[in-house]
Amino acid sequence: MNKYVIIGIIAVVLVGVGLAFSKIKPQSDRVVQGTGNEVKFTVRAVKNEWRWDTELIKVNAGDKVILTLINEDDYDHGVGLDAYGINERMPANGTITIEFTATRKGKFSFYCSVPCGKGEVAGKTRDHFDMLGELEVV
Repeated sequence: MNKYVIIGIIAVVLVGVGLAFSKIKPQSDRVVQGTGNEVKFTVRAVKNEWRWDTELIKVNAGDKVILTLINEDDYDHGVGLDAYGINERMPANGTITIEFTATRKGKFSFYCSVPCGKGEVAGKTRDHFDMLGELEVV
């Protein structure tokens, strides 16, 4: 067989698979329209505890979400929410505000995106990887 025929067949198969996947992709990947509702949350990186004071944020699909993030520590933290393309640095003892519209339904992790060390809290070792939370969009 001619190499161009083989390349053509592969291209047709890939396009077909892509079209099929677009019809069956998970519901959490489907975009919803904005509701016009604004919801506000304040989330603190608790001083020397390597945790968020709010570990679950629940909003409705289409809500405009305004997150005020407060870093109580003397070193930087960050916040990452991959589903919405968010990765922001939180300066030491600083406050940042992030706004986005919750256009995708599902449960999405948010986390500290800046390596921030570790320490002992109430007899347990906690570290950067313990700074996890969840955004639930219903």
